[in-house]
Amino acid sequence: MAYEIDEQKKIGLGLIGFGILFTFLAIILFFDRGLLALGNILWLAGVSLLLGWRSTLQIFTNRMNYKGSASILLGIFLIFVRWPILGIIMEIYGCIVLFGGFWPSVKVFLYQIPVIGWILRYPTLPFFEFLCGRC
Repeated sequence: MAYEIDEQKKIGLGLIGFGILFTFLAIILFFDRGLLALGNILWLAGVSLLLGWRSTLQIFTNRMNYKGSASILLGIFLIFVRWPILGIIMEIYGCIVLFGGFWPSVKVFLYQIPVIGWILRYPTLPFFEFLCGRC
């Protein structure tokens, strides 16, 4: 099953990647608030471009997704009021709850990427060879 990726979706994927990168750097740098805020903004913009504005609004305002949406918004608020550790925990929980239904689609997409797909299809083989050499 091939996915069609236009320019807007490519930009959205790039923004999501940079958002995750800045969030990771912020965590490494002892929860730097500026990088966390920048990572949140880039991630939200990337999700909006990737899914489309209408779909993003429907996902965040769907009655079944209120728990995840509230967790993400509370996490962003906690980051801005200088509680970054609790904010990150709330955001991660909200992302898992909100986007939990997308994991099968993401899995199919990742399997089609040449190198990443090969590694994911055989998750224990490279790790096992790394640990014991050429057993």
